[in-house]
Amino acid sequence: MSSRGFEVRVEARTALDRACERLLTMQSTEGWWKGELRTNVTMDAEDMLLREFLGIRDERGTSQSAAWIRSQQRPDGTWANFFGGPGDLSTTLEAYWALRLAGDRADASHMRDAAVFIRDEGGIAKARVFTHVWMALFGLWPWEKVPSLPPELVLLPASAPLSIYDFACWARQTIVALSIVLALKPRHQLSFTLDELLVTEPSCTRLHSSRPGTWVRRLDRLARAYERHPLGTLRKHALACAEKWILDRQEADGGWGGIQPPWVYSLIALHLRGYRLDHPIMRRALAGLETFIVEEGETRRLEACQSPVWDTALSIIALSDAGLAGTHPAIVSAAEWLLRKEVRIKGDWAVRRADLDPGGWPFEFENAQYPDVDDTSIVVLALLRAGLSDERAARGAAERAAAWVEGMQSGNGGWGAFDADNTCTLLRNLPFLDFGEVLDEPSSDVTAHAIEMLCALGHDDAPSVQRAVRWLLAQQEPDGSWYGRWGVNHIYGTAAALPALIAAGIPTSADCVRRAVGWLYEHQNTDGGWGEDPRSYDDPEWIGRGESTASQTAWALIGLHAAGEPARDPRHPAISRALDWLVATQAPDGSWPEPRYTGTGFPHDFYINYDLYRIIFPIMALGRCIDRAAP
Repeated sequence: MSSRGFEVRVEARTALDRACERLLTMQSTEGWWKGELRTNVTMDAEDMLLREFLGIRDERGTSQSAAWIRSQQRPDGTWANFFGGPGDLSTTLEAYWALRLAGDRADASHMRDAAVFIRDEGGIAKARVFTHVWMALFGLWPWEKVPSLPPELVLLPASAPLSIYDFACWARQTIVALSIVLALKPRHQLSFTLDELLVTEPSCTRLHSSRPGTWVRRLDRLARAYERHPLGTLRKHALACAEKWILDRQEADGGWGGIQPPWVYSLIALHLRGYRLDHPIMRRALAGLETFIVEEGETRRLEACQSPVWDTALSIIALSDAGLAGTHPAIVSAAEWLLRKEVRIKGDWAVRRADLDPGGWPFEFENAQYPDVDDTSIVVLALLRAGLSDERAARGAAERAAAWVEGMQSGNGGWGAFDADNTCTLLRNLPFLDFGEVLDEPSSDVTAHAIEMLCALGHDDAPSVQRAVRWLLAQQEPDGSWYGRWGVNHIYGTAAALPALIAAGIPTSADCVRRAVGWLYEHQNTDGGWGEDPRSYDDPEWIGRGESTASQTAWALIGLHAAGEPARDPRHPAISRALDWLVATQAPDGSWPEPRYTGTGFPHDFYINYDLYRIIFPIMALGRCIDRAAP
């Protein structure tokens, strides 16, 4: 080995040790890890609006939330959906409105700048439907201009077109609650208007011009006509069924789905149905929501969701990659905590898989109703790294998980995250759903993780794995990459696909592997790192392009390692440059600065900055890529 190769290895090893030390200090006494999930200021604006609607908004909380919202305003007066992204109309409108609620004057310079942007973008009328719903709650937008979402949807059998079970779980939970709100059409009067943001008269949400869109337009007209004169008995029954559906799915932490939208709208819906704030259901929900608030100095912000199971499983794998023994106390306590979080009840997923036994893990602390394939796969891979005293219990949980994951495979061979065969694309044309993904279709990254997990358990030859491999190979892009559904974007998808294919027996010399490796090398930045901007979901020019980040650089290295690249020659210029970049950009505390968002909630619309990604994935990459052989 050359002296340069030795230096790279030693420096990288030092960085790895420092990062591991940092990660170990972040573990809770119960064994779990949880990093903050940052999104955008609509979470904070809507939290203020929720509290105003329920009559519980207080001066201190308002001041702290407003301070956070102001701190996130860009020099041009706008607010974006992700760091470095373009200003977003609805996000800016909601932030502006929240600041008005907090007492900021419309003629203040920062408010004037925001208002100019909002008007230039078309004003209130061009905001997304969910923003219009919030405005209608306060009499700032006519309910008649909000697309129809009748609560009678909850009465449709699961096999019917447009059943609530055709929607992804996050959308399903949201629309059931919202259907109650839209049926009752409440109005909470404010002491001010937003007339300064009007450009044109309110207009209906624009519909798609495709043939399905035309069909849905007719359906929407029928639904609107019914909304004007609903059948009294049927409407009463539908509202009662929707209410019960919501109550049946409240989680142990008081929330719904562990995510902000259904949590907030369920609170509003139940309040409108007569649940007082001192009712146990409401008290639990509000108390649970407080645990999602992050206070920092004079500011506070609301997490859209929390990721302790995901973070803990990834941390185990990372520390194992770094060389910690499976019997290390940190790994053992984390694995034991994960075992206690196994889901053993049936949730909504059982509507499509009624005969399938439960066995899996969720994303959040308390989300037994909605375990997911992605978390389950990563948890099993983590448990296989842990040296637990009760190996039989761990193996039993892993095999239950494998059976559940295999049972959740969609008909095309791939896996979605929460549901099987959730592919009714007609829903994307519904006028109400103009923001966020409403389907949980099979994705390359989730499928790859499921393949990797099943192969680790020795199921390489199982028909489910062979079908999944064929599906994953068919998803490879012409340029050699894979699309990333839950991480930004092609770097994430490619880094997930390569380890899975190699685990399934695809040789590193295979054309699909070499093309993926070539794509990664071609998209390395001149500084040695890798980065991809969330705009890659909208503009092909951004695919594989963006400022280097620690997590995306690590993903690329993980993919290259799986393909045999760094393990065979750590002195490869691309690998050594990437290791150099990680060493040079590491912060004194052992982590890496990463303001850019590399997590994906909804492609095109909603992105996440996972606070632990900047340390977990670099540890994985360094641990896997450093040559441990003696010089």
